[in-house]
Parts: sequence; structure tokens; C-alpha cells
Amino acid sequence: MGMGCTRVVERVMASLGKLSEAPSRFKASLDVSNAGVLWALPALLSNGLLGHTKEYFDLPKGFYSLVHVFLLLGYMSLSRIKTNEQLRYSGVGEWGLLLGLDRIPEVRTLRDKIKHLSQTGEVAQWSAIVCKDWMESQPEAAGTLYVDGHVRVYHGSQTKLPRRFVSRERLCLRGTTDYWVNDQQGLPFFVISTPFTTGLLDMLSSEIVPRLLKDVPPQHTEEELTMDKYLARFTLVFDREGYSPEFFKEMWEKHRIACITYNKYPKEDWSVEEFREQSVSMPNGECITMKISERGRYIGGKQKGLWVREIRKLTESGHQTSVITTEFKSEASNLGLRMFARWSQENFFKYMKEHFNIDRLMCYKVERTDETKKVVNPAYRTIEGQIKSNAGKLGRRLRQFAEITLSAAPAPDEIEKYERNKGVLKEEIDLLKEELVGLKEKRKKTNKHIRLEDLPEQERFSQLESTRKQFVDTIKMIAYRAETAMANILSKSSSCVDDTRALLRNIYTMEADIIPDEKEQIMRVRLHHLANPSSDKSARQLADHLNDTETIYPGTNLRLHYELVSN
Repeated sequence: MGMGCTRVVERVMASLGKLSEAPSRFKASLDVSNAGVLWALPALLSNGLLGHTKEYFDLPKGFYSLVHVFLLLGYMSLSRIKTNEQLRYSGVGEWGLLLGLDRIPEVRTLRDKIKHLSQTGEVAQWSAIVCKDWMESQPEAAGTLYVDGHVRVYHGSQTKLPRRFVSRERLCLRGTTDYWVNDQQGLPFFVISTPFTTGLLDMLSSEIVPRLLKDVPPQHTEEELTMDKYLARFTLVFDREGYSPEFFKEMWEKHRIACITYNKYPKEDWSVEEFREQSVSMPNGECITMKISERGRYIGGKQKGLWVREIRKLTESGHQTSVITTEFKSEASNLGLRMFARWSQENFFKYMKEHFNIDRLMCYKVERTDETKKVVNPAYRTIEGQIKSNAGKLGRRLRQFAEITLSAAPAPDEIEKYERNKGVLKEEIDLLKEELVGLKEKRKKTNKHIRLEDLPEQERFSQLESTRKQFVDTIKMIAYRAETAMANILSKSSSCVDDTRALLRNIYTMEADIIPDEKEQIMRVRLHHLANPSSDKSARQLADHLNDTETIYPGTNLRLHYELVSN
């Protein structure tokens, strides 16, 4: 039966297929490890942890139900249990008390259930409907969307994924690129993974924008869009990788989508007198001042170019940060703030990588990719490398030749050596120029991109199994949103957001008492005292807010009541 098993009869019935699922039954327990994570249950439920699960998932008859599995995965994420294997070193009976069971499933069982849910359930549809619920609950947050790529490095040997530049390691490494879509505060909506290196613009056009057009709640009515030709349906914010006048023009003329990005080709600095100090409010309510100036500018070619707004921020060092946008209705200071708020997404990547292990490899399985997709031709890449190498050598030889030619006249006894060196360099320069011309001609005749199926057999690659990763990533997004919602509550009484998250991480891993009362249909979760009176005060304020939600523990009729242990 396993360590910690006390509900023997139900487990025997489940093994014989006579039990659909074990009910959650709580008993009075003191000093339960990690029971503080129960304080996050209202936030997990309000952010959709159990929403639509019965529509898209199903488990065969057994002891553990869908609710048990989803709650356990949510608790694990917030308690920083980053892998299933870490549960081997946790108190399985203590974790079971959090679910109203005698123990949680062992690692192999949990892994099998995740695999079953990923393979038989409709993960993509569930993730999409949860994302749509988030957008509809806060339609104004979906009006400005941030898109950026995050590389998950792959060190395995199952397939040779294409190399891509990993900025945090300053190396080109094999891996998969995840394109995340977040709001202005860094809250995630969804993520799309690809093994290909086609770049941000291709993913925006083929995957992200079509989905956003279906899911983003209307910011303006169709009548308003028709009446005001400068209104945008919604706004996309991304870094310089997405700079493309053709793309900006297509998004605006075809979909009325505005774009904001850094100017990839800023011209000379503007006069300092043009900049005016303006006050803007940050998403967290903080008010800051910036020196802002604006001009109109035409970018791109005559046929495919367009007029945009160029907004510049003057820093204290005198540097001018240039931003361009096709959003014509908002104030320049507001647009500048939206661009600079892109760092919230970078902070999200850092936090998720450190605390939620989003780079984790879920399984070693690979699956076939779309072989009609185009990839960089290895022959073209080889020629490109040879051209760069030859161009570098040619530049060095030309510099040496110039130094010899422009140097002082040699002594009479060194003239012969001088002429010989010049002749050797001239011959080598002519040879490199000839080779460079030949390589460039060869490059013109070689296709830069070819279909995956046309690659040599040794160059072909598969993609990492994605469904299981998407399933777990969606739960981690729900957990992050739940933690952020709780942090926003605490931030009203704290001036530092980092402190509130640290306090929450402490609460999630603390011991607590679980006291159910079937007669009054209430379950008290008593948290032990925190490190100092200030933290206790914040916890009591959080408890009051959580109690107002009157959350019922899923699968029971017990209303949760949160409190601190009395002195």
C-alpha cells in the first residue's frame, strides 16, 4: 500500500476498479508541514486551476481524482517543489493531509497520471480557454501585450535541435525557443514553443497574432474603429528583433494592430531643448518623471514604408533612447512607459526560471516536426562562414599592405626584402579577392532556406514532446498568477514587492494546523507565527481578505477560514 497508507479498504477497491475516486476527508492535524500553501487555494481557484478541467480531461477509475492531481501540482509549484522526484524526500503523509487523503501518489504514479492527462486530454484547448478567461476577466490588461522569446537550452542527445543565440550565456546552443505573451505587469497569458529559428516576426505572423485576434476581448467596437481611423484594436510591444516597417504596415492596415518597439536605426541626436519633463504612473502606482520628446518619421522603402511616431527619452547621462510606434492615440509619455515596462517580462523570465523551473525538460520523448517548414540551408551557412572568414583575412592583409606601403622608405640593404614582402602580400590579396568573388557568386546560386524534408539525413531534427510541457507550464502560469494576486494584496501595506513575494514564499512552506469542523462546515487553517510582528500583521490582513472569499475546499462542503495561531 505504500508508506503512510491508512485508507486500506478504499485503496483495495480502487485497485479492483470498484472505486471511481477517493473522497477528500480532513481530520484535525497540528503542525502539518507545508500546510501554509493552503492559504493560496482561493487564489489558485480564482485563477482557473480547476476551471474547465472536467471538460478537457478525464482519469480512469482509481484512488486519486482530477481534483487531487491538479491541486497537488498547484501546491508543488508554489512550495517550490520543482520536480516530481523531489517528492521522494518530502513527507508523503503530510502532503496527503493537504488533499484530505492519507498520502499523495508516489512519484511514478504521479508521473504516469501527468502522462495520461497530457496524452488523452485536450491540453492545448484547456490552456487556450484558461488564457481567454484571464483576458476576459481583465480586458484592459489585454489591450497592451508584450511578446518575447526565451530559449530553453537542450543538452540531450535524442535529436540535434538547431542552434540559436542564448543571450544569458552569450553562446549559440541547441534548444527550443518559447515565445511568451504577457501583460504590462508581466502576468503571462500563453506560451508557444518552436524548435525552428525563423525568428520573432515569423512567429508573430503565423502563430501569435492569429490567436490574439480570436482571444483578445474588444478594446473598441467595430463602429468606433470605423469612425476613428487612428484607433488600434490592441497593441503589441516587443524588442528590436521585431523591427520591420513591412510588418508594422501589414499589422496596421490589415488588422488595426499597433506596434511599439525600439528604433533599430536611430539617426543623429535631437536637440536637448526639445525634451520636456513629464510625469507618468507606473503599473504598480509609482509616479516617475521622464524627459520626453516626439517627432513624426517615415521608415522603410517608398512602397512598403509608413509614417510612425518616434519618441525619445533623454537619460541623465545624455543618451537618447528611441522608440517608434504606430499607436497614434496615446500620450507620448504613456507610450514610452509601455515600451520601458517591457522589463517586467524580463523579470518574469528570471523569476520563473529561478523559482518555477520553466526550463525543465519534462520527458526525453521526441516527436516529428512539420517537414514542410523552411530552415536555413546548411550549404548556405557553410558558404556564409567561408565568406566571413575570407573577408576577415582580406581585411587583415590589406591593413598589412597599407602599413608597409605607408611606412618610411627602407634602407638600401632591405629594399629586396621590402619588395618581396609586398609582392607576397599583393599576390595573397589578389587570391583572396578572387576567392571572395567566387564564394559570393556561389552564395547567390544557393537557396538560403530549404524545407526540412530536403535537409541531408544527418542534419534533420525532431522536436521535443510538447504536450506534457504545455500542461505543466499552464499550471505554473496559474500558480504565478495566484502568487502575484496575493502579492498585490500584501503590497498595499508594504512598499517593496520583493518583500511581499519573499513573505509569501515563507508562508507557503510553513507549518500550519488544519482543524475541520463538519458540524459548522468550516475548516480552519491556522498559520504559525512568522519571523516578526510586521509579517504577522501582513498575514492577518491577508487572512481577512481570503476569508472574505468564502472559498469552499473542492470536493467538500467545508468553508476555509484562515487565521494565525493565538498567543
